[in-house]
Amino acid sequence: MDALGGRSARRSFSYHAYVPNPIGEEEFQLTSQIAAAAVNAEQATRQLNEVPPGGLNFESLARQLLRVESVASSRIEGLVLSHRRLAKAAFTPEATDITAQSVLANIRALERAVELASEVDEFASAHIVEIHHFLLGGTRDAHLGGVVRDEQNWIGGEATSPRNAEFVPPPPEVVPELLDDLCAFLNREDVPAVLQAAIAHVQFETIHPFPDGNGRVGRALVLAVLRRRGLAPTYLPPVSLVLAGEADRYVAGLTSFRTGNEDDWYRVFVDAVYKAATGARQFADRVAELQDKWIDSAGNPRRGSGARRLIELLPSYPIINVRVATELLGGSDEQARQALVRLEGADVVRQTSVGRRNRAWESVGLFALLDQFERDLGASERTPRPTR
Repeated sequence: MDALGGRSARRSFSYHAYVPNPIGEEEFQLTSQIAAAAVNAEQATRQLNEVPPGGLNFESLARQLLRVESVASSRIEGLVLSHRRLAKAAFTPEATDITAQSVLANIRALERAVELASEVDEFASAHIVEIHHFLLGGTRDAHLGGVVRDEQNWIGGEATSPRNAEFVPPPPEVVPELLDDLCAFLNREDVPAVLQAAIAHVQFETIHPFPDGNGRVGRALVLAVLRRRGLAPTYLPPVSLVLAGEADRYVAGLTSFRTGNEDDWYRVFVDAVYKAATGARQFADRVAELQDKWIDSAGNPRRGSGARRLIELLPSYPIINVRVATELLGGSDEQARQALVRLEGADVVRQTSVGRRNRAWESVGLFALLDQFERDLGASERTPRPTR
């Protein structure tokens, strides 16, 4: 192959594109240790879903965990965004914050992946393409959304050629059949759910079918598997949060699988699912405790009142204004405003600036819990290297 650049870059060279074995009908052998770890991860995920936290409604926790997943999965790609900044960006979709636009689009892609897992009888390549379309829709790379690559790509090395690349995915002409085979694997029921998610993820990352966004789509497939197999019918553990905090181990695990050391990857992945599920349960308990504190601070407003209903919904809407509160409560603007003023006086919410003219209120204490959740599960000394 010839390359652009200086004299050394223009010298011809050869490279090896890795073509993975099909997995649609593959039989996977598991050690007793891996099988036991997978059972523990599945039990932790079921417990997260079967024992609802006191005082916290379904929507509040489900939405917040999906946002945590989106922020973490985006961070692995070098898109670093705080939860406060994300919440503010949701109020100003016309803003030009490129990172926020990408993370918000990732939330939509995750939501669509989970919807498809519940709606369709069988996954097809078109569904994966649709998830990718959602991921890049509304961003500066929207023109690439849903476009399967027709050129060779690579990871690491130089931007102009695969010379010195860390990994070269399969050539474009075999990508469609590999995606079809991956979907055949996604539709199986005879592989333990957690390990099915692990294998599907590494296979997708190996195929690398899109010009950009492969890492985020691949991690969306993890959630889709856990939902489709009934392991996480309500709450999805933010697996990416753990993987983001163990970036080197994550990448090494993917590489190990491709070199025949599957157990290394299985350990990385099942550990991440277990930590994410148990950590999410602890996070839910902390949010429920915060809500109890809010209720006490607000003078224990009666059930069904505007103030009480807003407290129940604040974890889903950590930044809120009168318009959104009115839509949620179903009353008048004045009733919503009075409820917000009451909560402001009780130090449950405080006013914050969102955009130039948008008066809004921020939940007191919630962003601190989210930041602590990230530190507990996703602590990392550096921003992970993007996988694209």
